[in-house]
Amino acid sequence: MKPLVAALLVCAAAAHAAPGDRTADTIFVNGRIVTLDAKSSVRKAMAVKDGRVVALSDSAGAPDLKDWEGRNTRIVDLKGRTAVPGLIDSHIHAIRAALSFATEVNWIGARSLDEALGRLRAAAAVARPGDWLIVAGGWTPEQFREKRRPSQAELAAAAPGNPVYVQLLYDWAILTPKGLQALGIAEDKDVPANGRLERDAAGRPTGGVAGSPGTIVALFAKLPKPTLEQQVEGTKKFFAELNRLGLTGVIDPGGFGMYPAAYQALFKVWREGGLTLRVAYSYFAQDRGRELDDFKAMTQLMPMGLGDEWLRFNGLGENVFWGAYNVDAPDDAARERLFETLRWAAQNRMSVNIHWNNDRSVGVLLDAFERVDRETPIAPLRWAIAHLNDASPESLGRMKSLGVAWAVQDATMYYEGERQLKEKGADAVRRMPPLVTAKKIGVRIGAGTDAHRVSSYNPWAALQWMQDGKTVGGAALRDASEAPSREDALRIYTLGSAWLAHAERERGSLEVGKLADFAVLSKDYLTVPVGEIGTIESVMTVVGGRIVYPPQR
Repeated sequence: MKPLVAALLVCAAAAHAAPGDRTADTIFVNGRIVTLDAKSSVRKAMAVKDGRVVALSDSAGAPDLKDWEGRNTRIVDLKGRTAVPGLIDSHIHAIRAALSFATEVNWIGARSLDEALGRLRAAAAVARPGDWLIVAGGWTPEQFREKRRPSQAELAAAAPGNPVYVQLLYDWAILTPKGLQALGIAEDKDVPANGRLERDAAGRPTGGVAGSPGTIVALFAKLPKPTLEQQVEGTKKFFAELNRLGLTGVIDPGGFGMYPAAYQALFKVWREGGLTLRVAYSYFAQDRGRELDDFKAMTQLMPMGLGDEWLRFNGLGENVFWGAYNVDAPDDAARERLFETLRWAAQNRMSVNIHWNNDRSVGVLLDAFERVDRETPIAPLRWAIAHLNDASPESLGRMKSLGVAWAVQDATMYYEGERQLKEKGADAVRRMPPLVTAKKIGVRIGAGTDAHRVSSYNPWAALQWMQDGKTVGGAALRDASEAPSREDALRIYTLGSAWLAHAERERGSLEVGKLADFAVLSKDYLTVPVGEIGTIESVMTVVGGRIVYPPQR
């Protein structure tokens, strides 16, 4: 155990026993507990019993909590550190990321290409000859000092005995010669539909593969799949990694290739009581042309809200109809199919967290929402639009009228801000995303990352970006007028996301009666310089009163 963590976990037996119904399991003392209650209270001590907050104190030593002490009560000294409600990512592909986390090479947070290649070399040193080394995403050239992608030669030199696959977002990947050979790719015709092999000025293949999201998804699907045991291991490791960063909950919108079999590792960990993170998961339409039929079949024995405090079904996620997914101008038939699917979801009391990128076309979606709302009010169902970084005041006003929330992530503007600047211009990106405007209008907001294929899962990087509007490469794009206060940003990442999970009465703030989900931070989020917010980690993460990070022996 790290010395810092050991210093935090100072336990002492109580001097006297209290009645059984007044005995806390743990009392956390000498902290700076940011409650996020209605009064924005900051307390100094907290008693927890049966996984819930039972008392809070304004005294560091908490003499007023003595009645909660019993012979077996543990006293944990927070050593003056700041504790915040556990963070909840409102839109993260955590279940999919976890499946391969134990078998992938992670470039998230690497500050240079040399550091990234070093991680590949380290993985190759322990891998068996012929084992695949896969970087599935979560990086961008802008995060590297070199500001460029790796070359095939660099990848092959880092892992000469292994096939290597590296993916960037959903429009490019690169493979080493061993990787291309293993997948049988030698010419353009060997690449999945709409894709092509990139070539240099002399016409020689570079190892890069360019194409549509469908191309890259199909290419990734050709890679060897982890075994169930590896998927279970990856799930535990990835959730522990999220705990390390202070996350205690996620809302998962599904994703490409997430058929029922992809959820079995998660279900196994849940059945065995091994979850360290609360998961609200949605189902993503998989088969084009069968969307509504599949939803009907899947949810007959999986009604909205099925589950417990650790794992719960949260409705339809991200893609509800392929004809309107990443399509700015769906035809009349597609619009009608979209409406029919949404109407069915409303009739069956399903939440919907739907992906939409551009304000120029979001009227298509809002028109469908309004048609549904005339038949079945959707406000009680907690529907949300994810992404929509350039939301206009008019669109936000329509969302407010419908009771539709907004799930905002840092993925596009933090990792692709320079691309957005080229495509939309400086005037547009100055207000992307308009978080302060949305708050003034009254739209509910939940925060997240959209990790891990297109971005990092680090919530503190997202919280820093919410403050300074800078890209991972350091370009300051958003105007300060759309930057929320630190407390507002934290509320978006806790209570806002909890609302989207139908759980704001249970978590998102630290109040008597709520679940004891919180993180003790390495730095004080409310006072540390803005440029250091992204470096914050959790030194102790607690879920339901149980310390889940660092792992307890």
